[in-house]
Amino acid sequence: MSVFKTILLFFMLFSCITLYPESFRTIVSGNVEVNLDNITGSSIPLGINNSVVINMGSETRFFKGIEIEISAPQSWLSYKGSVVMALYTNLERQTTAGISDIEGRRIAFEPLPPKLQIIYHIPVRQPHGLKSSPYVTIPTMVTPPSAFPVLFRLMPAAKGLSDELERMVFNFTVRPILSDEGAAKLILRYPSQLKDKPITILIDDAQIDNLSEMSLLKDIPLKEILLKEGEHHLVILSEDYRNESRRFVIERAKILELIVDLQDPTPVIIFEGPENALIFLDNAPVPENRGPIAVTPGLHEAKFSIGDYTIIKTINIQRGKTYRVALTVDLSIQESE
Repeated sequence: MSVFKTILLFFMLFSCITLYPESFRTIVSGNVEVNLDNITGSSIPLGINNSVVINMGSETRFFKGIEIEISAPQSWLSYKGSVVMALYTNLERQTTAGISDIEGRRIAFEPLPPKLQIIYHIPVRQPHGLKSSPYVTIPTMVTPPSAFPVLFRLMPAAKGLSDELERMVFNFTVRPILSDEGAAKLILRYPSQLKDKPITILIDDAQIDNLSEMSLLKDIPLKEILLKEGEHHLVILSEDYRNESRRFVIERAKILELIVDLQDPTPVIIFEGPENALIFLDNAPVPENRGPIAVTPGLHEAKFSIGDYTIIKTINIQRGKTYRVALTVDLSIQESE
């Protein structure tokens, strides 16, 4: 039987995805972890009959897949169809470095293409938006983070390999494929006299409905909200607090902490003027310390008196606003010929 027929038969026997675990012996070259702390990836040398265990970090919500990059030596181009790759999940046995007896379920199996740079994309969520191309192969369906660790394996397609191929070393690199998302962690700080009052939260005009899952206690963060990277608009509406509005920017795969100090909606007036000025609000004298004065919404009258000079202004007070009322003395100089 020719080498080509042997390879074809081998591929036909083993190319299908298995539903049940299979056991095999392999040399585990090491363990690598895909995580946000190392988005450039982790690398390890990998020979024929060698494997590498890929672990997933604890923070995976910003991942849409992992990228496996295999850099081959120039001599690999002469060995088309000589090596296959396989990917296994549901690993049941110890996978430390060294010769190991592995039991796992095969989820991918195909010949290693004759390229110097081989790239596989493994989707880890749906939808993922990943697509095959002349430069990228997607060898398996979605493999969720809960299915990790997975084992990537290289093995010969037939017996009788040359000494050069048996000694050949590939450089294996794995890195995360990030989604175009980040998260906003909203922290509300409530005034001591007004706790746990109802609020409505809008982000980009869409109401955040899962408030039951959020904590409404003082200084406790609400549930983190996944958002597309870019600029967003936060609005907080309430009958018991001042309305809040602010813009913020989400960066890819990062968590932005938004701290909002909710304010008592009672409007206040702050008076400023010369020390010898007499100040009245609705005909009642303003205390000498002239600190903020809480008032009700509506029309109010402010009066300043200095000697025989008196000025009166009517102020239309609105809910949730602060008003600064100041008496200024200006000197006007005019020049004429």
